Parts: sequence; C-alpha cells; structure tokens
Amino acid sequence: MPAGPIDILISAGEASGDLYASTLVTHLKSLLPQARFFGCAGPRMQAAGVEPVIDSAKLGVVGLVEVVRHIPEIYGEYRKLLREAARRRPVLAIVTDSPDFHLRVAAQLHRRHIPVHYLIAPQVWAWRTGRVHTMRRHLEALYCIFPFEEAFFRKHGVPVHYIGHPLKRLVKPSLTRDEFFARHGLPLDRPLVTLLPGSRRGEIGRHLPILAAALPLIAARCPSTFLLAAPPEGLSRFGEPFFTQPFRPPSIQKNKENPSGPGADTVPRVVEGQTWDAIAHADLVLAASGTVTMEAALLGTPMVTYYRVTGLSWWMGRFLVDVPFYTMVNLIAEERVVPELIQNEMTAENLAREALRLLENPDEALRMRQRLARVSASLDTGRDPLALAAEWIARRIESGTNESRWPGAGVAQ
Repeated sequence: MPAGPIDILISAGEASGDLYASTLVTHLKSLLPQARFFGCAGPRMQAAGVEPVIDSAKLGVVGLVEVVRHIPEIYGEYRKLLREAARRRPVLAIVTDSPDFHLRVAAQLHRRHIPVHYLIAPQVWAWRTGRVHTMRRHLEALYCIFPFEEAFFRKHGVPVHYIGHPLKRLVKPSLTRDEFFARHGLPLDRPLVTLLPGSRRGEIGRHLPILAAALPLIAARCPSTFLLAAPPEGLSRFGEPFFTQPFRPPSIQKNKENPSGPGADTVPRVVEGQTWDAIAHADLVLAASGTVTMEAALLGTPMVTYYRVTGLSWWMGRFLVDVPFYTMVNLIAEERVVPELIQNEMTAENLAREALRLLENPDEALRMRQRLARVSASLDTGRDPLALAAEWIARRIESGTNESRWPGAGVAQ
C-alpha cells in the first residue's frame, strides 16, 4: 500500500456522473483513508470532499452544434485539469460521462503513465463506435452498468467489468407520499404530474415551451397538479423565473394581484433537490430522455419521454446514431415500454395525448409499471455496483500492479 497521502484525480461532467462519482468517493475513502481527491466536480462530489479544479457545470453542453460554440471554454477547462494532473501526479484517474472530453483527458493521462479508469461506459455501441479503439488503448479499466454492454466491449478488447446499475440501490424517496404532499401543500384529490425537463440550461430551455403548451391540454380533460423538478442548484444557477415564465399565460403575468386566476393551475410548482420524491409520488412523469428515465423506471412511475436538440444537431446526429430506441428503458427491455417523442415528434399535442392515455386508463398505467419492474430487476447483480468498483480500484492502488494481474480482472462478479 502506498505510504502517506495519495492523490486521485476524479472527473465528472454531468449531474448523473456527479452523483455516481460522489458515491464512489465515499466508498473509496472508507477503503483508502489516506486518499485525497481532486478534479472536475459538481455539487455532490464537492460535498463528498473532492477539491474542484474545475466545476462540472462548465461541461454540461449537449448537441453537436451547441458543443462547437463552447469549444474554447471547454478546451480551457481541459488544459487546466491536465496542468493540475501534471503537478500532482495522481496514482490513478477516474473519469465518468462526457466522453468527448474525458476520452481526450484519458489519452493525455495515459501518455503521462497515469492509469485511467472509466466509470459508466460511454454509449459507443449506439454511435461513434470508432471511439472504442481509443478506449482500448488508453483505459486500464472500464465499468459498465448495462448487461448488454459487457459482451460488446469485451469483443473489442476493452478491459471491462459489469457492475450493475448504481441507481438500483441509490434511488428511493426520502418522504412518504403523505409527507411529501403535506410539505408542498399538494391536493390529494387529483393526479400529480411531475415535469423533468433535463439538467442543462440549453435542453431545459428547449423543452419548457413545449411542456407549457401541453399542460393546458392535459388539464382540460384531466385536472392535475403539476410539479417541476429542477436539477440540483438549478434555482440558484438559472433563477426560478427561468423555470416558471414559459408556463405563465399573459393574463397571469399582467395580473400579479390574482396569481390564482385563469391558467394558474397549469403553472407548475418548482422543487429542487427532491427529484426522487417528485418521481416516486407522481402518477405520471414527463421526462427528458436521459438518466432520469432510469430513475423513474426504478421507482416504477409511468412516464412519457421526449428530447429535442437544435435542428442542425439533429440532422447531423441522425446519420451517426444506430439504435432501435432512444430511451435507455426501451433499449434494456428491447421493446417499446415507454413512449418516445424525439425531436419533431415532441409536440404539445403528442405529449398531451400520451399523458392522457396513461392518466385516464389505469390499466395502461399498471401494465407500464409491471414492465418497468422487469427492467429494474434486470439491473441487479446482487452487489452494490459502486462499492464493487471501489474495491477493484482500491485493490489496484494498493497493489501497484497492472490491472490485468488483479484477481478476477475482467470478470463480472
């Protein structure tokens, strides 16, 4: 075991990666009390004790065209992280999500003889498959969370471990339904519909106007309570008006003395930091395609999924993506379990139609819950995935040997 303090670089660029990496850090600290962590960190990683060289919010850009506009800033963060790695010489680096950024980081760290472990495999099986060659050259270990990924990466010579999905053990509400409804003053006599528009400013901004147009269509046939779950620190970063303004009809905006006037019941209440409760206690969620759809599946809540990028990004990306479904829930199930309204199919009318189909037909909602339960069961390996990854990483650091000589290397346990 290394003597004295040891430095570990850890980097995540998205909200889900921040959650997984923070939990991994907690496990590693119990196994390696002398470890110090630094890197690209969001709020959860910082709370877990990771020193932020750069803030992960700087990397939260989606879409081919959108990324191009942010290249100078992202490149500056990339250079800053590499300079700190060169200065501290970490014994190991752990990266997760944001593959365009982190695979470049991995290549540079590999050249500096810093072993790189990739937590949560990039979805190269869906698009830009050529990146698998970079992963084979530069990664010492890859941890995948979906059962079908292990065979794909092993076939391409990448040292891979299947750990199961971390959310399987992490996702649970903190309050009972009665407690949650009482805390937020929600009526018990109407359905609760939770809106999950995304975690990044750009995607949220693209989704909110369409959601705003869909809610009156839903409420006209099925009076409901609408709740919008903002991402962590979303209110402080973007401000509450960013989330609520698209939902306020002119009559409400002009009549500030009558906030409960016509249309007010379709202005969602905004909550922050309570996403799992907002999903678990909802009758339906309208969810941007991404990690949050897995959270809804694990919590067993019926959902309608959607996503939009800019027109140019969509036109360019459609030639690169080769998957039968866009939502991970459907990919795991290998069938259409939840509706997908992608790009031009994401309209207010389509959202309302799919939402009402589930809200007005309890049998439809029950069938979806049963199919979501099967998806959830397929992601359980019997071990805590992040604890398992932490054990392998700690073993690697303690031994100081090449990953291929670990006991059980490359074998799913």
